[in-house]
Amino acid sequence: MLSSEKLARINELAAKKKREGLTIEESKEQSKLRSEYLQAFRKTMKNTIENVTIVDPNGNDVTPDKLKQVKARKKLH
Repeated sequence: MLSSEKLARINELAAKKKREGLTIEESKEQSKLRSEYLQAFRKTMKNTIENVTIVDPNGNDVTPDKLKQVKARKKLH
């Protein structure tokens, strides 16, 4: 995930944008930081989903085959 300093800067720029607007440099910085944040979020979400096993109320593994294939492929590497 992103460092706490970068998250704080994202929030600081968002607040400033609402209050008074951003300079061109600040807008570019905000865009770059948001892009980094989304990339980190997507990576974390993908890893989380790839490590999920779905079990029905009867205790049967009902994980979709596509997800099982991804898991099997990752264990080989």
